[in-house]
Amino acid sequence: MVTASVDRLDMLHLLTPYNVKDLRLSGHVIYVGKSSMEVAVRMESLEQGKPAQTMMLGRFTMVCRDATTHKSRPVSPLIVSTPEEKELHAIGEEHKVRKHALQQGSLSKVPPSNTESRILHELFLNYGEGSVFVSDAQSEESFDIPVNGVERVWMDDTKVESLTLMYPQSRNIHSKIFGGYLMRLAYELGYANASLFTKCPLRFLSLDGLTFRLPVPIGSALRLTSTICHTTTDEQHRALVNVWVQANVIDSQTGDEQTTNNFYFTWCREDGEELKRTVVPKTYQEAMQWLEGKRALDLGAEIRGLRRASE
Repeated sequence: MVTASVDRLDMLHLLTPYNVKDLRLSGHVIYVGKSSMEVAVRMESLEQGKPAQTMMLGRFTMVCRDATTHKSRPVSPLIVSTPEEKELHAIGEEHKVRKHALQQGSLSKVPPSNTESRILHELFLNYGEGSVFVSDAQSEESFDIPVNGVERVWMDDTKVESLTLMYPQSRNIHSKIFGGYLMRLAYELGYANASLFTKCPLRFLSLDGLTFRLPVPIGSALRLTSTICHTTTDEQHRALVNVWVQANVIDSQTGDEQTTNNFYFTWCREDGEELKRTVVPKTYQEAMQWLEGKRALDLGAEIRGLRRASE
């Protein structure tokens, strides 16, 4: 079994040494396909005399591969018997349908909706270079002038990179680099970038998606590139920052470079001053990344709203 993707990780409550003494991790296979399965993971805080509190929820997609041919192999069917198991199975089936719809609606395949196109045009009018009626020679200098107290930053200027050699101590049972180690490297780079952009401490809110395209060999060089895709605020958060981290593996002998992973993180701040910086795309590709970041933040807000309504 290998991890195909981490569909979501949502931090529901603040996690500190002061409000959490013990943690319990539990996992449940909630849906099974021909050669894949969805696993729901929950992290709970435990305190004597109090009911367990769910701190984080996650969803993983695992796939079964033949150890020799590396082709897909069937997995055992899931037997669903109790009402709780039937409800979880229905949720897993709904997740599968929604995941397929999100893949088909990706901006790499279809154009943005009319609403998204309007929002993007409003961004251009309010914060883009065209909102300042000056000559082209003065446009870059004028871009540094805040608009309504909001500092504008080109998306390309938010990029932060790292280059790390892959050593054997981080290998998995397949003699490739362990996916959890890659997640840690991407998390640390993304957090550092988000902190530099907001100029304040942040806390992890969600992992909005992670795909494993290719394995990372031992001895290769891993280039991580993080980009601030979208920023906003809401009633609960003074700052929300969506960060995309792309992982490329480089063959040290040939110099060939391939994308192995894409990570999407969201960090937040609940107190302090409201974020007065916004990221502005310059190219069409960056505009699509900006919309993808907005989609991730909107989905996270929807999930948190449903969670609060059920508590």
